[in-house]
Amino acid sequence: MAQTSSIEWTDATWNPVTGCTKITPGCDNCYAARFAERWRGIPGHAFEHGFDLALRPERLAQPLEWRRPRMIFVNSMSDLFHKDVPRSFVDQVFDTMEAADWHTFQVLTKRSSLMRDYLKSRYATRSPDHIWLGVSVEDAKAKARVRHLREAPAGVRFLSIEPLIGPVGPMELDGIHWVIAGGESGPRARPMQIEWARDVRDQCQAQEVPFFFKQWGGFRPKSGGRDLDGREWSEWPAQARESILAGRAA
Repeated sequence: MAQTSSIEWTDATWNPVTGCTKITPGCDNCYAARFAERWRGIPGHAFEHGFDLALRPERLAQPLEWRRPRMIFVNSMSDLFHKDVPRSFVDQVFDTMEAADWHTFQVLTKRSSLMRDYLKSRYATRSPDHIWLGVSVEDAKAKARVRHLREAPAGVRFLSIEPLIGPVGPMELDGIHWVIAGGESGPRARPMQIEWARDVRDQCQAQEVPFFFKQWGGFRPKSGGRDLDGREWSEWPAQARESILAGRAA
């Protein structure tokens, strides 16, 4: 677990699984894969095997040992709902999140139908509100993930529209509690058009969904800053804002 994070919308990361496989154009320049592959072949390093999928059972209890409340991004270096992660291991991750209810956990996936089906099998009505469930959306072709998320019995649902590599078009945001948007970063970053970002923001405003603009992207994540039309957009889900601020002040 990383006790701090440079990601603007979280406080820390927890990786009980690492590694993944690319499944959509949004994965093409994956920052996690680029980082992990730098260490492939170095004996004893956590990423000795690069970005190959790996379960990390020794990390399952980490959030229980972390007493100060934090926003925790789950599997920043993987996807919990990868088809090769056993259901029993996913269960253990959720067991930990349920037990460590003083934290807020942010689970993000591109495998939206698998997450929806898992949540339907685990929860009769909805997941606990301190476990946020989200999907990544990079362009209009990925919008089915929004529908899958809306079908999931989640207490708090969010979208990460990053890297935004094309227009997303109209979105149905009923039941979505938060939207993050941002451009791609890294050596081969695909530029984000301002019209795409504005469209996402305007849809959020029209449908009264909090909007968080993370970055323009570029060679480095912070190359282009965070201003969109002259201001930073740092809105949070209303039902969680007070607990977020209280936890960060503790």
